[in-house]
Amino acid sequence: MAVGARSGHDEPEERPDGPADPPAQAQADSGGGGTADGSGGDGEPGGSGSGPRKQRSFWKELPLLIGIALILALLIKTFLVQAFSIPSDSMQDTLQRGDRVLVDKLTPWFGSTPERGEVVVFHDPGGWLEDQKPAEPNAVQKFLSFIGLMPSAEEKDLIKRVIATGGDTVECKKGGPVKVNGHALNEPYIYPGDSACDDMPFGPIKVPKGRIWVMGDHRQNSLDSRYHQELPGGGTVSNDEVVGRAFTIAWPLNRIDWLGIPGTFDQKGINGMGAAGTAAPVAAGLAGAVPVVLWRRRRLTRQSDAIEGTDLTREG
Repeated sequence: MAVGARSGHDEPEERPDGPADPPAQAQADSGGGGTADGSGGDGEPGGSGSGPRKQRSFWKELPLLIGIALILALLIKTFLVQAFSIPSDSMQDTLQRGDRVLVDKLTPWFGSTPERGEVVVFHDPGGWLEDQKPAEPNAVQKFLSFIGLMPSAEEKDLIKRVIATGGDTVECKKGGPVKVNGHALNEPYIYPGDSACDDMPFGPIKVPKGRIWVMGDHRQNSLDSRYHQELPGGGTVSNDEVVGRAFTIAWPLNRIDWLGIPGTFDQKGINGMGAAGTAAPVAAGLAGAVPVVLWRRRRLTRQSDAIEGTDLTREG
């Protein structure tokens, strides 16, 4: 019939060894109105399926990627970690001029306060850097500072080591070591050849609550707390001025190192009155609790004996 007329009498009507022509191919063979790209004559796509979506160009996505990276950098700078450059020699040999350190800004958000032995970055409390005028940054430096890859030249920040915290008594006599709550510090981090405080002896000084006493490791080249005792706070720095703890040297590569807390600050008894103040209430509480516990046990024993005596009477 029609199939025979189309295919000829020598060709079978069905092909058992091959698949049937797909609908799209059949439509093309029959001379339908579809175009080469599969669309109908009226411009509508042919068939129900759609072709693969064309991927966006990398150059079109690049601005979005840069924007996301900048936002993340700003968030990290504001809440997590910020890089600072060391501009002076006051912390030698622990830190060298030009070192880049990373500062932890997260823990202060959770109420953490500076601890003895930490290297911290803090804002100028007022009058510490009044004679030093920062160089005017160029556009690149301003941009890197904005995203946190460089410290801001407009902010006056310092970096020192925490020697004493609120409630501590700190002192240093000429020729002697620094003492915290009467305990001498063994300070291997001091710059070789420097003394503990011979250039500026001080104390004893009681550090107010919520403040810290800071000193540079290069003692004879550091205008630290010792040199600002005439200012409000007596040379101490408010905890609120502390940006965060410098926890590692990140650059240059041959200087990468962890900035830990020296063991001398872990010596027994250095907490002084703070430890005694904590131990005294605990001891008083234990002393008061023992008689109460003994009295309660005797009372419970007497009640138990009385109940047993009553039960025996009833049984008798």
